[in-house]
Amino acid sequence: MILVTRLDRQVMLLNPDLIVTVEETPDTVITLLNGHHLLVRERAQVLLNRIVAYRTTVLRRSGSAAVTRKYLARKRLGQFGRTKQDRPDPQLSFHHQDS
Repeated sequence: MILVTRLDRQVMLLNPDLIVTVEETPDTVITLLNGHHLLVRERAQVLLNRIVAYRTTVLRRSGSAAVTRKYLARKRLGQFGRTKQDRPDPQLSFHHQDS
């Protein structure tokens, strides 16, 4: 969520995924996905910087778990967690028949 300030100095958090366009007329107008318009005090460049920082944080948090936690990066051993040495030899029969 990014922090924006309306023209009446009311501070609110906005989900940047809902933003369709940001226009700078004399005031900055944010058009949302549902068609609503917000008039805010921040300039378009400030909003863009906040959106980029927000998305960077989200991506960093989603990717950091696999990098910092080694147990998440382990490769699977195989079916049912067996290593190759633990697997039975397909050439051997489970049933021994006396001839």
